[in-house]
Amino acid sequence: MNAFKAFKACAPIAWSPHLYITLVRGIPGTRRLHRRTLEALRLRKCNRTVMRWNTPTVRGMLQQVKRLVVIEIEEMYQARKQKMESLQALRPPLVISHSPGRATGSA
Repeated sequence: MNAFKAFKACAPIAWSPHLYITLVRGIPGTRRLHRRTLEALRLRKCNRTVMRWNTPTVRGMLQQVKRLVVIEIEEMYQARKQKMESLQALRPPLVISHSPGRATGSA
């Protein structure tokens, strides 16, 4: 489940103390005002998530760039991260052993 689908599970953000903001659309081709707003939110690359306090200032900034970002509350963010962890394949670690005293070539 990606961050954009998490957006569709509309949870009220009015009473949560933290907001987790993920940039899901690219910056090139956007207006200068939107680029500066994303820079102020410290969102520089796609699919990166930042945590911000839920203040009227931040909510106003998010209103400007609402087409470019996904907003999650802490419970939604933790659930998404836990689900992504459970989907990752488990594999044994790759072990490489080196013999420090042997040289392969002769001079």
